[in-house]
Amino acid sequence: MLRKQRLDLEDPCPGPVLEPGLAEVVLDLMQAAFAHSPKYRHVRRTAPWAERLICPSASPSNLRAPVAGFLLINPRSGSGSPSAEELAQEAKALGIETHILRDGEDAAGLARSADADALGMAGGDGSLAPIAAVALERDLPFVCIPFGTRNHFARDLGIDRDDPSGALQAFGGTERRIDVGRADERLFLNNVSLGIYARLVHRREEHRGRRDAFARVRAWAILLTHRQPLGINIDGIPVESRLVLAANNAYVLELPSLGERKRLDEGKLYIYCPDAEPSERSGERFVVDAAEHRLEAAIDGEPDVLSTPVEFRIEPRALRVLVPPERG
Repeated sequence: MLRKQRLDLEDPCPGPVLEPGLAEVVLDLMQAAFAHSPKYRHVRRTAPWAERLICPSASPSNLRAPVAGFLLINPRSGSGSPSAEELAQEAKALGIETHILRDGEDAAGLARSADADALGMAGGDGSLAPIAAVALERDLPFVCIPFGTRNHFARDLGIDRDDPSGALQAFGGTERRIDVGRADERLFLNNVSLGIYARLVHRREEHRGRRDAFARVRAWAILLTHRQPLGINIDGIPVESRLVLAANNAYVLELPSLGERKRLDEGKLYIYCPDAEPSERSGERFVVDAAEHRLEAAIDGEPDVLSTPVEFRIEPRALRVLVPPERG
């Protein structure tokens, strides 16, 4: 049984996005670490939006009639336009049942009990996985409405991150199947971080609301004072690294597309350890163990604690997703 997930709506900008200073530090760390790995110095890859592997041009054979959709909206995700109320009105005009989440509500429970043929979530990356897990559990299509600050999953899915209203067309759009990752039984759509990044996310949680000019200084202080490797084993092999990232499909590891994924249906889990050798592993299953029985983690950017050993695995094309039809 999936455990209940509750959204914390107290933070005006919840989800996987760190304070601006923290985000820059993490990017600096990842970029610097991989820049010194010969494997990645001259790699050239096509950006996700150029290939459209997940969202090909629509045709009568892969379009579907509008479905009875149920859309949950996290009103505290991001700060742009439209507002939660405006998005709800637009969804209702399309015949989509909507629910704007209130503080402390059980989003997954609401999705589990909804009388619908498709489940959608309008929010940031950290809001998506609990609803996607329910959609998988019920064998229903999942709809992602980009309504956060970064919306990494929506970008990699091929959805216009700047057009949440247009993304509502997915309820009558194209169905695809994509992979999901698991950390034990916890589903993730993007990645699970251990080490430096997870520590930053947990410190952000401890200092919610304190969004001051010293964010970058605090982040650098964490990096400078925690130079010891995690002390973990991957499939029984010791790994000396301060940062471990378990990813649902492969990430692009060079600028300008650092942190993007070309596809979401390769059927592979990737483990990245920037300051270790090898720095990259791929497969369908990995077991991470450590002397510490509990590891701080960031799951799709949300703070969590994992009990070791942790089994990471991929579930190939397990999740049905709906994406808007191509225009033109």
